[in-house]
Amino acid sequence: MKFAKYIALGSVMALSLTSCNDWLDVNINPDQPNNESILIDNRLPWIQKQYTYAAGCANTRTFATCGGFYSNNANMNGISVTWNGPTGLTTTPYQAWFASCASNVPDLYSKAEAENAYHYMAASEVMHAMGFMLMLDLYGEMPYTQALVGNPAPEYDNGKTIYEGCLAKIDHAIELFNMSQPSSATPLSAGDIWNGGDVNKWIKLCYGLKARWLLRVTKNADYYNPDDILAALEKAPLSNADDIYQACFDVKGDQTDFLLGDPIQTNGNWDTAAYGKNQWVSKYYLDLLTNLRGAGVEDPRTDKIIPSSMTNITLDASGNVLSYEWRRSEGIDMFGDAERLVAGGATSIAVQSFATKNQTIKYAFNGTHKDKMSDFIAGFESNGYTAFAGEVAKIEGRQYKQWTTNKTDKDGNAVVEDTVAICYPTGAWFVNSTNYVQAGDTAYVNLNSGSQNTNNGAWGMPLKDVFYHSNDQAAANAGAVSGTGSFQIYPMSDYDVVTYSEMCFIKAEVLMRKGDSNGALTAYKAGIQANMDRMQTKLTQWNGEGYGNPSMTPMEQAAIDSYMASGAVAQSAGDLTMSDIMLQKYIAMGWSIENWIDMRRFNYSAGNVGSFGVVYPNYGRTKLFTGSAYFRGTTPDDVQYWIRRWRLPNGLELNYNRVNAVAMNANATENFIWGIPVWYDCSSDAEYFNYLK
Repeated sequence: MKFAKYIALGSVMALSLTSCNDWLDVNINPDQPNNESILIDNRLPWIQKQYTYAAGCANTRTFATCGGFYSNNANMNGISVTWNGPTGLTTTPYQAWFASCASNVPDLYSKAEAENAYHYMAASEVMHAMGFMLMLDLYGEMPYTQALVGNPAPEYDNGKTIYEGCLAKIDHAIELFNMSQPSSATPLSAGDIWNGGDVNKWIKLCYGLKARWLLRVTKNADYYNPDDILAALEKAPLSNADDIYQACFDVKGDQTDFLLGDPIQTNGNWDTAAYGKNQWVSKYYLDLLTNLRGAGVEDPRTDKIIPSSMTNITLDASGNVLSYEWRRSEGIDMFGDAERLVAGGATSIAVQSFATKNQTIKYAFNGTHKDKMSDFIAGFESNGYTAFAGEVAKIEGRQYKQWTTNKTDKDGNAVVEDTVAICYPTGAWFVNSTNYVQAGDTAYVNLNSGSQNTNNGAWGMPLKDVFYHSNDQAAANAGAVSGTGSFQIYPMSDYDVVTYSEMCFIKAEVLMRKGDSNGALTAYKAGIQANMDRMQTKLTQWNGEGYGNPSMTPMEQAAIDSYMASGAVAQSAGDLTMSDIMLQKYIAMGWSIENWIDMRRFNYSAGNVGSFGVVYPNYGRTKLFTGSAYFRGTTPDDVQYWIRRWRLPNGLELNYNRVNAVAMNANATENFIWGIPVWYDCSSDAEYFNYLK
């Protein structure tokens, strides 16, 4: 499927949002496509693509809530560190879904119906269900039954209505996919960028979505039915060959999205997680990869997920990198002592720069910070710097100086100023700040990946260069790499929609709940192996395509086999816990909203769901928590202690449809809405509807 079809459709998206009949009366000009002339096989791929942007944005922002990464962006930081209910966070998924996708879904369905293109009708139902389930996941109550009928102020539906409506759409889609289209109808293969027109894979997608969504109600005994989930799993993806994903590309001169201005063909997760340079991996995520179950065994996926940078760089006479070592990023501690963040502030992690010449920076340790100077010096000494009072010493190209004065104390000893200067040699990474707290931030490697339509392309980097060069052309010209990127969030990473690995973990959880620990163990191991294999296949492809990035090379098979047999993986049914299942699912899903949904189902680290204990250990509110106004719960076993939903977008629903929002949920405009559970996150209908009063 050629993505060029998006370009034509993008030009008429705004038109499809209008109700101006004058546009429908003019003669159709093929050079100026409009809502009447656009073909169904041009409309579907755009909806698919734009859905992955809306969902990718939600994935990134909710994975921040799950502790997967740190951001120094105030809005993102507000849901990962401070929990202070950021108002600027909640608009993009809503806007991308309604403006770019939902507005086109009814037209896709009606035009497909006119030519008996049952499979496009079915795909329309799937997209409708996926989009509105995403809205329910994020916001709870939402216009649904009146959302797409031309009403500028649609009434709201409650979460139960939306949930049941989405499941009904999926069931209808399955019926339609099982119908044979007439030969006169447009073949699905002409406009399907997910499955290439493979109806069987669409049906597997439908059942995979059913299994995923039926799992959402595990707290509610009146709705949770494990056998229905297991039945759906039998018809969902049964191997990695059945995975449903959107192939993505890094293409020079790619068209940009009409609404948000991002490249069209790139991965929706990259667009929001690794396009900019505000994100770093967390210690929480890194610890899962390096010490799961306290086994001290490193997951072979670690170096593919955790980025590395060049260090100890030397340059040749022409200023090009001559030698270097790879250094893997440290994780930023948000949930433990969080010493670095406490010292500098919630958004204080700094971006590194490249030294094109020796750079000397003075750090002051006056006032209350004076006692930190000796630790600061010791830190640099441990990294190859040698401390001298007064004179500059050169040790392996590194320079250090502690400044002195001609002053002496009463005993005649030289008085040392409370200032330390570091000379960063040419080719080094450094933080261009005199704040000593930020000097060590070069240990944290940014999650950014370059692309042909960001700085890498502007600087003339080779097509296969997706390295992060600190957004510095000098670093790029020298070949200095400040970040290798992360597996799921390269511009050309596949955007996973439903995978066999996820289905395995769903099965493992359901069987564990049923008391079948042997069956759960088998499914749990299959889920881990499937994710390893899926990753290995992609890494092998990238390596063969010549990316030359160490994070994009295949894992050692011996390391995979060793890990699967190690203490990091439960080896017997008696040792398997629900936490084992969910933490491995967390790793496999990564940048996915499903991790946030799972965390809500288990009340994060409260340990008060069933007899499963603490499912997400070492997670909790951070020491920099400032969100008391947003969460009425004061103890972890209170559901309103945790982030349960997003507040509706201020600039959209709460400005233009406030009356209907408040009519459905009296608390819709309150700050504490962030702590109110959505429908499926409640143990009963009574509990849910009580929250809306």
